[in-house]
Amino acid sequence: MDNKLIFEKSVAGRRGVSLPSFDVPEVDNSKLFSKALLRKEAARLPEVPEFEVVRHYTNLSSLNYHIDKGIYPLGSCTMKHNPKVNERTASLPGFTNLHPLADDADCQGALELIYNLETSLAELSGMAAVSSQPVAGAHGELAALMVIRAYHEKKGNARKYVIIPDSAHGTNPASVIRAGYETIGIKSNADGMIDVEDLKSHMTEEVAAIMITNPNTLGVFERDIAAIAEIVHGKGGLLYMDGANFNAMMGLVKPGEIGFDVLHFNLHKTFSTPHGGGGPGSGPIGVVPSLVPFLPEPRVIKENGKFSLKTGNADSIGRVHSFYGNFLVMVRAYTYILMLGRDGLREATEMAIINANYLLSRLKDKFQLAYDRPVLHEFVLTGTSFKASGVKTLDLAKRLLDYGFYAPTIYFPLIVPEAIMIEPTETETKEELDRLADGLLTILKEIEENPELVKEAPHNTPVRRLDEVKAAKDLDIRHKF
Repeated sequence: MDNKLIFEKSVAGRRGVSLPSFDVPEVDNSKLFSKALLRKEAARLPEVPEFEVVRHYTNLSSLNYHIDKGIYPLGSCTMKHNPKVNERTASLPGFTNLHPLADDADCQGALELIYNLETSLAELSGMAAVSSQPVAGAHGELAALMVIRAYHEKKGNARKYVIIPDSAHGTNPASVIRAGYETIGIKSNADGMIDVEDLKSHMTEEVAAIMITNPNTLGVFERDIAAIAEIVHGKGGLLYMDGANFNAMMGLVKPGEIGFDVLHFNLHKTFSTPHGGGGPGSGPIGVVPSLVPFLPEPRVIKENGKFSLKTGNADSIGRVHSFYGNFLVMVRAYTYILMLGRDGLREATEMAIINANYLLSRLKDKFQLAYDRPVLHEFVLTGTSFKASGVKTLDLAKRLLDYGFYAPTIYFPLIVPEAIMIEPTETETKEELDRLADGLLTILKEIEENPELVKEAPHNTPVRRLDEVKAAKDLDIRHKF
């Protein structure tokens, strides 16, 4: 395809539409609108026939990579297939046409769906109650930390610090600061898990909580969680679980039963609702009984067989979003839960773990593995083995584009040099996993035989290698005609 803009295809006199003659009297626009709102000259529109417009935008749409086009191996993102039935239910007129200010009596079905979703999430996580008001993972983090702060304030001391392991998600420190706390970093041990001794040395009665991503960003389950809970609870602190990787625990482990006090879910990851491009998302939070009074309001309650939005709890952190979150994302997630059921959700988790470990088995002998131990839903390789050829992880990711793949997450987590973080999810077939593995192994061979080929990639994309530093510092999105 060519890379011309639609304006560059314009030829004077060509038409895409033919409009009928007026069958009503013409009216002077200046009599209907203020002069300030009127154009001083006619809009300059491209002059192209209809088929050129169709071809142009069809070709452009084919350049966009998405989960319906191929595997999306972004580590820590859980880019699984989104069943189309989710979209069917989310587009039902009773949901899409419902006004957010409708009386409770006029939206019983929607309130029942939210109530049932929150009940399902509480059951899956082992928590006492869930609020689905937060609208993103990071928003859930912030809401959870606000709940933690309110809990400690009620006890007479808000405390000062939140501990964050070096294997945590990157949004955690920002959420901590936004909630009014300071961060304390602790290190991972040789197995890629929290260093319990380092935790002991930092845990004091001024620490409000520890934020743990479990499984962590290495794809490793924190097997010392019981010891960690004992240390933190012993000083009156709370355990927060970043649930962005809940796709590796769903149906297998209940965080509320192994020591966690609060967690957030990513409905747009674990429960198969489309994400990317900034949203929409949904980040419900679940809490143990002692934290229930501090959940955001309004809360959906059920009394005498009817559902309503309830406010008025003096301990609540209040509203964290307008109305009640991203409702249609909840519809999609609830559809997913109902379609799979308890056994299906567990099987999905097991398949995610199997897929990750199978793909890892295809790659670990040729790539250098950051931590050589079984993983759950994702794993991290390191590109240090081919640095001697002058090739970086970034170059490998760019070359992968030439093979028709979206690149995996790179340079994260920060504790792994030249990190390559891959999460295949449960919805990919063995054939697709093999195709990705074959592509990566082929690139390794290219690095050995012709490293310049990889360093100059991509070669067959519409846009070649960009000067990323210049693009970040000198952004120019204007085009002059």
